[in-house]
Amino acid sequence: MTSTSTPASTNTADTSDHWEQVYRTRPSDEVSWYRPHLERSLSFIQAASPDHHARILDVGGGASTLVDDLVAQGYQNLSVLDLAEAALQQARDRLGESASAVKWISADVRTVSFDSHSIDLWHDRAVFHFLTDEADRASYVRQVTAALKPGGHLVIATFAPDGPTRCSGLEVVRYDATGLAQVFGQAFRLEAQAADAHTTPNGNTQSFVYCRFVRVA
Repeated sequence: MTSTSTPASTNTADTSDHWEQVYRTRPSDEVSWYRPHLERSLSFIQAASPDHHARILDVGGGASTLVDDLVAQGYQNLSVLDLAEAALQQARDRLGESASAVKWISADVRTVSFDSHSIDLWHDRAVFHFLTDEADRASYVRQVTAALKPGGHLVIATFAPDGPTRCSGLEVVRYDATGLAQVFGQAFRLEAQAADAHTTPNGNTQSFVYCRFVRVA
């Protein structure tokens, strides 16, 4: 894991305001993390959960197009969680009538209440690397550990060691697969990993690492 400086624990209200401002002032296809289709996420999800009845949670999904593709592929138990209600609204507007088939959760992943062992697959592309405080990371790990059923899958993507050190004006922590495995601990077994090169709307390339873990204990 490549570490950055560690500020004080992130204030939920301040963080929410930051992302609300981002999505209220910029089109979703112009933010640096936009991608027309999350091909790597889709392939990892399909490998882990071919059953279209699987309960899938997309953490930080916001205005991402991942939910569009999962709906189109026939997945039926989808939830999208994001701090920014403005981001969720963009996704609902884009999906139209299909949005009613998705559960939309405007909340902080560190503090929201999940039913125990209620999720088959937890997906996170680029939320975890914003948790620069150790206490916030520990809260996140507790949440996913409690919410995932035994045998369930965690699909997580973060900036790789050669990726950016900041995003959207905020510091991030960069990881390799070994670093992520250390953070999530013995309750998770690493099943697959892959490097991913993301091209931003302005043409820059960002290095990501994708990992798929199984909840084993």
